[in-house]
Parts: sequence; C-alpha cells; structure tokens
Amino acid sequence: MQTSSNSWLIKHVQTIVSDQIVEGSVVVEDGKIAKIIEGDAIPAPYEQLETVDGLGGWLLPGFIDMHVHGGGGADFMEANREAYETITRFHASKGTTRMLATTVTASPEAIAAVLEATHAYRDGDDMPNTVLQGVHLEGPFISEKWPGAQNPAFIVTPQVEWIQAWNEQYPGLMKQITFAPEKENAIALTEYLAESGIVAAAGHTDALYSQVVDAADAGLTQAVHTFNAMRGLHHREPGTVGAVLTDHRIHAELIADGHHVHPAAIRLLVAAKPRDRVILITDAMSAAGLGDGQYDLGGLVVDVADGVARLRDGGALAGSTLTMIDAFRFMLAHTGLSVAEVSQMASGNPARQLGIDDVTGSIAEGKLADLVLTDTSFTDVRRTWVEGRQIFG
Repeated sequence: MQTSSNSWLIKHVQTIVSDQIVEGSVVVEDGKIAKIIEGDAIPAPYEQLETVDGLGGWLLPGFIDMHVHGGGGADFMEANREAYETITRFHASKGTTRMLATTVTASPEAIAAVLEATHAYRDGDDMPNTVLQGVHLEGPFISEKWPGAQNPAFIVTPQVEWIQAWNEQYPGLMKQITFAPEKENAIALTEYLAESGIVAAAGHTDALYSQVVDAADAGLTQAVHTFNAMRGLHHREPGTVGAVLTDHRIHAELIADGHHVHPAAIRLLVAAKPRDRVILITDAMSAAGLGDGQYDLGGLVVDVADGVARLRDGGALAGSTLTMIDAFRFMLAHTGLSVAEVSQMASGNPARQLGIDDVTGSIAEGKLADLVLTDTSFTDVRRTWVEGRQIFG
C-alpha cells in the first residue's frame, strides 16, 4: 500500500478504542486516523514512517471543553485574537483540542463583540492551537437569585430576538446558551434553540423540578456546572438538581476539581446518570495556569488563593483554575470509573452534544486525529494534536 508524505505513526501507547484498551500503535495520514495496530509489531507498509514513541503512555481522544472562559492570563470577553491565542495555546498544553469560547453575563454589545471576534478567529487562515468550535453564551438570561460569579447588573429576561439576530448574523457560531428555564420567555427560547441546533442549557437557575422537566420537553438538553448555582435537591421538591439527576434527556456538566463539587456528590451524579450523559468541563477563568493573585471576571474582582477562585465581594466561587487533564485525573481518583468511561465524559459526550462525534471525540479509523498523549499517571500532557498537526509538545 502507498502512504502519504503526511503520514506518521505513534507507537508504544495504550489507546482507548471502542471502550477497550488497545496496546500498540496508531497511524495518522492526512490528518486522520488511518490504522490502529495492536501489539508491538509494525506492519511493513508503516515501518518507515516518521515515528513518535509514546513510551507506554496513554493516547486519548483530544479533550473537548464546552464551558471555558479563559486561561493563561486571558479571557474570551477581551474579544481579540491575542487573547484567543493565549487561551487556546494554554489549554492545548493540557490536552484540549476543541472548546467553546464562553461568555459571562454582560451587555449585549460586549457579547456581540465576542461573537464577532470568534467569527473572525474561526474564519481566518489559521487557528494554530486548540480549535474554537463556537461560542457558549453563559447568560445574561439567568436567575437573579443564583448569579454566582456573574455580574447581576446585566441579568435580563430571555430575549429571543437577540439570539435570532445573532444566529442570522453568525450562522452556526452559537453552540450553547445557558439560561434559567423558570424565567419568562424561557420556553420560547428553548424551542428556538432546539430548532436551530443550539444546545439549550439550564444554569444559574432557581427552577423547580417541574419547570426543568417542562424545559426538557421543549428541547433543553444540558445542565451547566451541575450542583453549582442552581436550586438543590429536596425530598419534597427535587428542584433543578433532582431533575438533572433523574431526567436522562439532560446532560450534566461537571467541574471535577474537588472545590466545586464534593467527591461524594460526584459519585452520586455518576451513579444516577448514564455514562453518556455526563460532560466534564473546566469553567476555567483567566487565572488558569497562573499563580494566586487578583484577577477580573466580567468586571468583577476575583481573588485566587491556593488555586481556588472566589469573588472578592461575597466569596462566591468564580469559575476555576482547572484544566481538562486535571479533571480527568480527579475523576479516576475519586469515582472508580475506568479510563474509557472518563474519556467518554471528557471527549465523546461533548462531541456528540456538539454534533461532531462522527469526526472526532473518539479514536477510530477514519476519524480526525485529535489526540492527546499523556504519561501513565495522567499527570503530564506530552503532546497534543489537532487533525494530525502537533499543537503542543
């Protein structure tokens, strides 16, 4: 057989293939996974290829982060290429191959600026690091009772016409919108999002159990940072959390850093939800990758101490300094889940929610070579590739 000049091989890796661990090699050709080889022997057509030695580490599908505000000292709300390259370069070094540029509750002008900047970034000749798959609007249609680290000055009732106008101006760019489903016009918004192929997500919400179920009937399919900034579980009024745990139409985002959600609550979540309904996210802010100190999130002052970000005014958790590789390792340490199961939550499930699981999110012949190579303990990311192009390592 003939091999392309754009072919290469990574050997001596443990790879997740169809929920199984395959020890061997993977051949990449023209940006796609061309061959998965079990065992140490390299077949003749491939033995002359440029080779990366995985040294017995793990080769995983690249992580897909649906909820991330920034990193490396930059925030998507800055709405410029320099910030976007800083953020995507940092998260590439932690194994993330695709992400959604996530906004905060802000003025419509500030949100529109992020949409324009992301459109321009995606439309350019080069996205050199992690791919911006689109935009996630977190707010401003949220509950005044559960603002979390969102600026309450910009909270408004759902404005379906704003979303329609932005969707017409930037078709396909908005991938997820977070809102409180109990608010006026929320069901109309949910129906529009479902019709438009945009993930409708409940977050920063005081919704009753029945209100979340009604929203799921209308097309709501995701819950944002489950347990955080939402009405909790009560045995007579199950609330937002009760609906998320029991309605399996809803995918549950999870910040697995040990600060946002207790390990016991994480185990409760993964016991309650099907494996394909949990999505690991970082909710990372600009402080991710940097040290303790003072930072800004949507115009609010955030203090980071011992890696935990909190609003100076009130002390609410303000995003995180988490990375996807750290979330991956935390889940393995605290849940009893297998590597394959955690990989599904970090890659396969978000790929399916974004409608890109036919080309990425898992390792299979014919899929894009969005890959991350780690050491055996998932402590270090050694290399990251997007469509076969090395973006870190």
